[in-house]
Amino acid sequence: MAHTGGEPHSNREHSELDELRHRLGALESGARPRAARHHPFRSAGSVLLILFAALLSLLSVVAVWANSIVRDTDRYVATVGPLASDPDVQKAVTNRVTDVVLAQIDVDALVKQLQDAVSQTGVPPKAAQLVGNLQAPITNGLKRLVSGTVERVVTSSAFETVWVEGNRKVHSAVDKALTGNADGVVSLENDQVAIDVAPIVAQVKERLVDAGLGVAERIPDVHTDFVVLQSKDIGKIKTYMRVLEILGGWLPFITLLVAAAGVYTAFNRRHALIGAASAVFAAMLFLGITLTVFRDVYLDHLPSGASPAAAGAVYDALIKFLRAGVRALGAVALITAVGAFLSGPSRIAVLVRTGCRRSIGALRDVAVSGGLRLGAVGRFVHRFKRWIGAAILVVAAIVLFTWSYPTTMVVVWTTVVVLVGFAIREFLDTGSASAATESRETVTP
Repeated sequence: MAHTGGEPHSNREHSELDELRHRLGALESGARPRAARHHPFRSAGSVLLILFAALLSLLSVVAVWANSIVRDTDRYVATVGPLASDPDVQKAVTNRVTDVVLAQIDVDALVKQLQDAVSQTGVPPKAAQLVGNLQAPITNGLKRLVSGTVERVVTSSAFETVWVEGNRKVHSAVDKALTGNADGVVSLENDQVAIDVAPIVAQVKERLVDAGLGVAERIPDVHTDFVVLQSKDIGKIKTYMRVLEILGGWLPFITLLVAAAGVYTAFNRRHALIGAASAVFAAMLFLGITLTVFRDVYLDHLPSGASPAAAGAVYDALIKFLRAGVRALGAVALITAVGAFLSGPSRIAVLVRTGCRRSIGALRDVAVSGGLRLGAVGRFVHRFKRWIGAAILVVAAIVLFTWSYPTTMVVVWTTVVVLVGFAIREFLDTGSASAATESRETVTP
């Protein structure tokens, strides 16, 4: 009887094993033709599109930066404005203006006037001759007086105001300077972008007169340039900047379309998305390293007499927002790659998703036991869970694309908001909780 009673159970086990073998065979047989459809040209096309998108992403960041510097006055002022308080730039401007002012003062005439004044007082001739030997001390003292006066002007808040407002007024000329049609106080001559600092000379002249140096009244209106950017290759840079400025508004969208085409063409789109995001991240890393290396190359090729410290400060200011854009896009690419990886079937991804789901589920159970009733909301979220997740991602993408100049912190906070949105979606999904409960009750003997 025991043997007879065990036969149905044994037959059931054999039938279940046969069914499992049948399903496994069906899966294996179904996988073979799918693998046969993998055409090498399609895979190669996907890889080429992704690599091309990574290259375009590099150019897009530079194009957006160039377009913002040329077209956005506030952006330009925010870029060059802090230079007014930079010690290296202040020192360079002080030296430049000091040299210009001293060049307009005739020290020989001052010594001659002093000799004549001494002679008229009736002092002995030898004493008058000694006055004539004071030319070097007078020159040094005059230089210290002028340099100190210029430094006080340059380090004052008045200079910062003049610097910012002056750059705001002449911003329209920056476009012409970078495109080769220069006029006004910003010019492109001798392979350099220069700003006329004549207002600073005028203020120094006024202060010298107030300090008792009457000869400063004879200083004419001097138009002198402070070089912002100088390079023998600035003509080429000018052309590239113009091209990138024209493409600045369209290149990011073209890049996105090319990347989407590369992912869509791939057989495993999740792997392709990880590859595309990683390629863009690598491009941003390369661009960041290039900007650092180019800084050293630029400073090594400065003309004689230029201040490397001031030139470095100007370079850092000009590419400040370019570096911010590189970091922001790199962060977006890295977060996208991590997100695509965590959505996959790998052991780590499954463990992360399971842990998050169980933690949120435990929190929901506590809330429900405390009297929270989700009802129709929970059923609605469960029914349209995928659509809600897609909507969260689309809104996040729109925020990043419509943000004028997103920074790394903007990307990070957007990611945090997206994660919070997915957590809330999981919390409200009572359908998954009830399904899990039913499953546990079914397997419980």
